[in-house]
Amino acid sequence: MSFIKNKSLRPAEGSLPAQWRFSLAAALFLMAPFDLLASLGMDIYLPVVPQMSAALQTSPDMIQLTLSLYMVVLGAGQLLFGPLSDKFGRRPVLLGGAFLFTCASAGLATTDTAFVFLTLRLLQAAGGAAVLVATFATVRDVYAERPESAVIYGLFGSMLAFVPALAPLAGALLDAQFGWRSLFWMLAALGALSGLHAAWRWPETRISSDTVSRGKIRSILTNRQFWIYTTGFSTALGSFFVYFSTAPRLLIDGLGLSSVSFSLYFATVALVMVGFSRFAGLYTQWWGLLGTLRRGMGLIMLGGIVLLVLPVVTTASVATLIMPMWIVAAGISLTCSVTANGALRSFGSFAGLATAIYYCIESLIVSIAGTAAVLLLGGDTIWPLSVFCIVSALVTLALTLGRSE
Repeated sequence: MSFIKNKSLRPAEGSLPAQWRFSLAAALFLMAPFDLLASLGMDIYLPVVPQMSAALQTSPDMIQLTLSLYMVVLGAGQLLFGPLSDKFGRRPVLLGGAFLFTCASAGLATTDTAFVFLTLRLLQAAGGAAVLVATFATVRDVYAERPESAVIYGLFGSMLAFVPALAPLAGALLDAQFGWRSLFWMLAALGALSGLHAAWRWPETRISSDTVSRGKIRSILTNRQFWIYTTGFSTALGSFFVYFSTAPRLLIDGLGLSSVSFSLYFATVALVMVGFSRFAGLYTQWWGLLGTLRRGMGLIMLGGIVLLVLPVVTTASVATLIMPMWIVAAGISLTCSVTANGALRSFGSFAGLATAIYYCIESLIVSIAGTAAVLLLGGDTIWPLSVFCIVSALVTLALTLGRSE
């Protein structure tokens, strides 16, 4: 982490708010756990999804809802907690979210009822949404246009890329040693420790409360460029959502993999994403934002087509799912390297509001369209993943027709 030691990235003396006197390394140590908690709440749970139906005496569709609605609340909740953090401050929203996440996680570890489990998952997601909003709002409050903000956002993005690779393996190992309830006890412990650390050290950073006007919202929702890149972002994350919704049933139930083996194969897809994301700066230099987006959509669509073709020409196996997903993963990486910049660059004066709407729309599209694909086309087949990749990529490409940089 030599960039943290680089003096050029250290805050200039007297330039940060008086209440925030952390070095960059200390600030990352304070904020990073909250960036990870919400994603861990989703990904660490994947290896135990197939056994949850029996454990809670419910249907696989109900278990699918615990994944889908988690994403809905995680995205839509930001539109609630963003204004609350503007009105009441970052610190109370952060601490309240950490407390809610911790209590819900502990409840998930103890319940045997499907309805209660689903309710607690929604509360867990609400806590995750609150801590995410408060964390990113604090970064804006403290660092604004400072160079440290790029370092922080870059690191947060890198960490979130590693979570899908490592969290399922950690979940599988915990499940093998201590049972599925240990996953939620671990999440409760992480939430409690992060919350206590923040209660001790996290100061209030809110400076003023900006009015959210209907005109601003309208200007965002009527901007074609915003929709092109938001749809592209939804295609990328939706492809991964459908993949992790169907992969446990395809690889564990269908092919008989152990949860540990499943997690290792699952991790290869996330690692392809991480590898491609390391060169994100080069893509935009070569192709520009729109060119990179189009190539990302092309790769996602190609992966969906290969996913359909391989089982026809060869016997269904781990490779017939994982290898096409490597192509999709490369497309996801290209896409995500440009979508935020492309969607938000027209809204510099109210980028915070645009960001909240961007993530909310993405979460709603992913959860609704992704869940519909899984439920209507069969979560134990390749059809949901293949159809989602092909159709959503075509929709995004259609939106780009006639557009140039």
